[in-house]
Amino acid sequence: MLSNMLFAATDFTMSQTSATDLMSLAGIFGWLSAMIAGAAILALIVSLLLYVYTSLVMYNIGTKLKYKNSWLAWIPIANIAMILQLGGFHWAFVFLILVPFLGWLAITVLMYISLWRIYEKRKYPGWLSLVSLGAIIPVIGFLALIAHLVIMGFVAWKDK
Repeated sequence: MLSNMLFAATDFTMSQTSATDLMSLAGIFGWLSAMIAGAAILALIVSLLLYVYTSLVMYNIGTKLKYKNSWLAWIPIANIAMILQLGGFHWAFVFLILVPFLGWLAITVLMYISLWRIYEKRKYPGWLSLVSLGAIIPVIGFLALIAHLVIMGFVAWKDK
């Protein structure tokens, strides 16, 4: 008896659902999947372009500051060690990355101090390294990151 009632209930819902409803639902899911895949591909391309740009910038800065291993700018963790060395810190501070939260905070502070010193070595005001801190402000965050990338380009390619 119970199974007959369940069958009748499912039969009722299946008869109410038409093939066009299922096709439109599949179309919505397909469209949504395509949008997500497109956004992921776009994010990957933008990330790759930012990586190449910042590596070129740091390579050029290292070359102009006569750093003997400027090619380290192209290696993901080694580029942090290079920035620390250019800023006057020991390269081993890069291992702070392995310490969650406090290590990450410490390496971030050391990176800002290093960038400040690098900018001053290139005859630019050190406070320009703090422009990227504007990224924590929701409305102007994106503009702050763009400004930081432009400033890094000036420091790398324009001699003062």
